[in-house]
Amino acid sequence: MRLDKFVCKSTEHTKAQATELIHDGQLRVNGEEISNEAAQVHENNTITLNGELLKARPFRYLLMHKPLGTICSNVDEGYPSLFNSLEIDKVSELHVAGRLDVDTTGLVLITDDGRWTYDIITPSKNCQKVYRIGLSRDLSKGLIDKFKEGLQLQGESQLTLPADLQVLSQKEARLTITEGKYHQVKRMFTAIGNRVTSLHREKIGEIPLNIPLDQWRYLTNDEVKSFARIT
Repeated sequence: MRLDKFVCKSTEHTKAQATELIHDGQLRVNGEEISNEAAQVHENNTITLNGELLKARPFRYLLMHKPLGTICSNVDEGYPSLFNSLEIDKVSELHVAGRLDVDTTGLVLITDDGRWTYDIITPSKNCQKVYRIGLSRDLSKGLIDKFKEGLQLQGESQLTLPADLQVLSQKEARLTITEGKYHQVKRMFTAIGNRVTSLHREKIGEIPLNIPLDQWRYLTNDEVKSFARIT
């Protein structure tokens, strides 16, 4: 992580205060003075502030059932932030690992561990995200194969990666994807001449949504580690 972020995670300093301390030459990494706040450091490095050894607080991993009309931002921006429901310390250090749109409900994962997030949102890691979808028009025949082959989205040079489409009824489906392009699910159905009317994320990786609407909980150690098994 960045040195300024490490200082914030191991002290009560703000980002601005951490940057000032670093520029003043008060931080050393493995005995070497570092004056660049963007320098990358590891928790296993020996990092000191004026000779005092710093130790970062443990990472946090949460699951939330996102309600309609909330945004996956740390602050309110036209709509209320889902972070308003988190009554825990240093909420500003957290971020969503794979955002949902304001009109989408369901499972979101929240953390302050950027490397963990990378394993979730990077397509090459093959982390599956499962969505339940309501549609404006009846689903036509042959769509299962089309989604497996990949779809051409407007503005994209490459087809989408293979996706698993399960038809639940004439206007309802379940879709499993491993990518996270901008508005991807909606754009995929637009590409086949349909329109998404409701979108709900049911599962990420091995973790299903199993808490009530607008509630949250910490992930178990096994749930956190499950993403490291994704290849």
